[in-house]
Amino acid sequence: MAVIGAGPAGAMAALAAAAQGKRVVILERFRIPRYKTCAGGLVGASMNALPAGFTPPVQAIATSFTFSLRGRSERTKNSSVPLVKLVRRDEFDAALVDAAVAAGAVVFDNTIVTNLTAEDDAMRVTTRNRGDLRARIVVGADGSAGRSSAYVGVVLDHVDLGLEVELVAPDDQSGDWASRILVDWGTIPGAYAWVFPKGATLSAGVIAERGNPDLTRSYLRDFLARLGLDRQQTVVSSGHLTRCRTPGSPLYRDRVLVAGDAAGLLEPWTREGISFALRSGTIAGRAAAAAAAAASAPAVAAVMAGYAGEISATLAREMHAGRLFVRAFTRHPRIFYLAIVLIPKAWDFVAHAISGDSSLADITKWRLARMLLLALGSGARPRSRTGS
Repeated sequence: MAVIGAGPAGAMAALAAAAQGKRVVILERFRIPRYKTCAGGLVGASMNALPAGFTPPVQAIATSFTFSLRGRSERTKNSSVPLVKLVRRDEFDAALVDAAVAAGAVVFDNTIVTNLTAEDDAMRVTTRNRGDLRARIVVGADGSAGRSSAYVGVVLDHVDLGLEVELVAPDDQSGDWASRILVDWGTIPGAYAWVFPKGATLSAGVIAERGNPDLTRSYLRDFLARLGLDRQQTVVSSGHLTRCRTPGSPLYRDRVLVAGDAAGLLEPWTREGISFALRSGTIAGRAAAAAAAAASAPAVAAVMAGYAGEISATLAREMHAGRLFVRAFTRHPRIFYLAIVLIPKAWDFVAHAISGDSSLADITKWRLARMLLLALGSGARPRSRTGS
């Protein structure tokens, strides 16, 4: 089988299939390790989804969150347990690929996939520099703008623009940032800005609905200036688009199934995607291994449908909860801010969700919480519907 993409979803899919004795090749368009625009926060759901015995290359561990509203009124909430572990994505992704290789996978990096073609009992994968490969099953993990997502016909619900800079941490503030994450709300509806510590560097950025890049850039510029970080040396400056699937969007076609960003799997409020990539990648790898061993086309189709059903029963539920949260948050960021900084129970809910003891879906099981989110989100401006 072939896995397209060497991010967390692709590496986990390859690892899961190789662990079941399948021959697996990972096709990655860039040379590994490769830079990935990402805040690099591993929440509890991500840590719980990592392979047994795998130790991520953690740069810092956050035990406190500072929340601000439109750059003012900073309030810090602390936790007695680690909330988020911070990694650099090039290191983290490469370590996951190494784990897949140790399980038996083979990696072809600098390999660009240009076409997918269904044959009788396999997929023909056409590459720019390695010719054609033939695979019983293909797992697409090459991002929402990748070849596999287009082949499957993934339908996207909304698109966000994320801007990020990696800064050299200021010497006089390094201790202040060592274990603290800062999140700012309210400047742009539905958006937020962040600072994540990563040892000698800080990751800072803004994510907002695509459509007004000048406003998003201005938000990041002003955010850094308010924190006194605008004078720090910039190590990397980058941007990316995050795309979220519509409910019911396809997850497979023929012998190709998609996972992670390629499937548009993402929590819509926080835009957290690493845990979704890790979990969907593992599910996809196991399904791909089963499909590759299936004796008939109907048996393959049944396995693929089972994969879609498992995603719908798990990750899609969390995405639905995230939609309830983001609609309410878009209209009322001040209420969210006040609830978290003033109501201990609200912070407890958030901390448990971050640490992996619960999820947004668990919170929305509470009838009162669900009704409150629906009321707050009523009349919210719809998110843009685009696949571009």
